[in-house]
Amino acid sequence: MNNLTISIFKNQTFLNILNEIKLISEFKFINSDDINFCIKEAKKYSRIVIVFKNSLSNEIYQEIVNAKLPLLAINNSKKNNSKYKNELIEEINMPFKILDFQKKIIYLQAKYEFNRTSLINLGSYTIDRNERKIKKDNLELKLTEKEIDFLILFTTNNKPVNRDFVLKKVWKYSSKTDTHTIETHIHRLRKKILQKFNDKNFIKNDNSGYYI
Repeated sequence: MNNLTISIFKNQTFLNILNEIKLISEFKFINSDDINFCIKEAKKYSRIVIVFKNSLSNEIYQEIVNAKLPLLAINNSKKNNSKYKNELIEEINMPFKILDFQKKIIYLQAKYEFNRTSLINLGSYTIDRNERKIKKDNLELKLTEKEIDFLILFTTNNKPVNRDFVLKKVWKYSSKTDTHTIETHIHRLRKKILQKFNDKNFIKNDNSGYYI
């Protein structure tokens, strides 16, 4: 958390004030009037973006959300009628205590790091271990714990995974167990993926095992 760099969008005055406060000298703040620069730098260094609500248009908000970056939105008054709903967005109302501001940053960054390590790429899909979902584009599908564990196998193996391997790793069964557990679960999973993502070839199989 030390030396965390935070991007401020379009508020040089606020940056000047923060640089004078030694209580949060553990953070480095930069300011830019270019939201694309803020997003680019934030993605590069896994940093937070700070935006004042009066500068936060729907377009800018969507760009930050699409980039999956943590956002601290500062409300310019105590009245908070927020329409922004996202787990990586925190808000704070002015005036605020600097220690509360510091806590918001620490909490938001911790949540961001937790979410970031929970996301696993699987081809054109993203697996969210924390939410137990698989996502693609703007669509997402809730999965069972076993389905998530099964799909993660494909992210850690470059070769097809065979039935015995899946039984042992996911269901903790012996390879000698006579069960149709895998076939049943794969059939259900294929059906879910087809209905949600219209993907007819999500899980393939041949003599060597299952693969994506």
